Amino acid sequence: MQTIEQASLETFLPLSRMRELARSARSSYRAARPFPHVVVDDFFDPALLDQVLAEFPAREQIRWRGFRNEYEIKLFSSADATFGPVTRLLMYHLNSISFLEFLSELTGIGNLIPDPHFSGGGLHQIERGGKLGIHADFNKHERYGLDRRLNVLVYLNKDWREEYGGRLELWSRDMARCEAAIAPVFNRMVIFNITDFAYHGHPDPLQCPQEMTRKSLAVYYYTNGRPAEEVNGKHSTLFRARREGEFGRPPWPQRVRAALKRLPARLGRRGPGGGSP
Repeated sequence: MQTIEQASLETFLPLSRMRELARSARSSYRAARPFPHVVVDDFFDPALLDQVLAEFPAREQIRWRGFRNEYEIKLFSSADATFGPVTRLLMYHLNSISFLEFLSELTGIGNLIPDPHFSGGGLHQIERGGKLGIHADFNKHERYGLDRRLNVLVYLNKDWREEYGGRLELWSRDMARCEAAIAPVFNRMVIFNITDFAYHGHPDPLQCPQEMTRKSLAVYYYTNGRPAEEVNGKHSTLFRARREGEFGRPPWPQRVRAALKRLPARLGRRGPGGGSP
């Protein structure tokens, strides 16, 4: 790995691999079940990710944001000021035009827009006992109102064992079955489409040793507009139960959204002879 002063574009992005992958994987990406996705191993220079892993902040080093409820137990930091210097440069390169063009050629989604705020993305860390229930992601950028279309995840976990769990599960639209389970191993990148029906997560509590965590980088991409059949109204994260009784009541944003969807029908119902005065 070169020093930052010596670094070039190819230090952070494997340009020839990107060109080859965009051509060779575009058909399989778009045909993948249960929704378009690809899993790519050894995409980045391992020496680069070694540096990213070395500067990944511990629990007490930064002010992590997080959730702790029956749906998700996780930590994340979207603020680039909390990224180490090599991590920051890698994340900026993942928002570059070179990477955007690669993603568009691979996925068929044109005019992709990066998020300089890394909203909801950035550094992700799950401790022992943590989880992320099966869900569909929020579909609008909170600040810009853009449509969320793609996720890119880069895993940083060395010596990850199957018994630790933490596999990224991709579920069918009807929530009948898990159709893919992807281990979060070091230098594995996962790219997948985001729609209101792209259900994914790692829903079972992690069983890794207490001193380990499940680490990843997350970057999201947007467009101005999208196919209407991909969405069902603006929403935050939508959690889905794998089986009856897995969760209690839905999170309050889901309850509010469901109530608002019912509201027009209620207002529109009139008794015999009803109408405007």
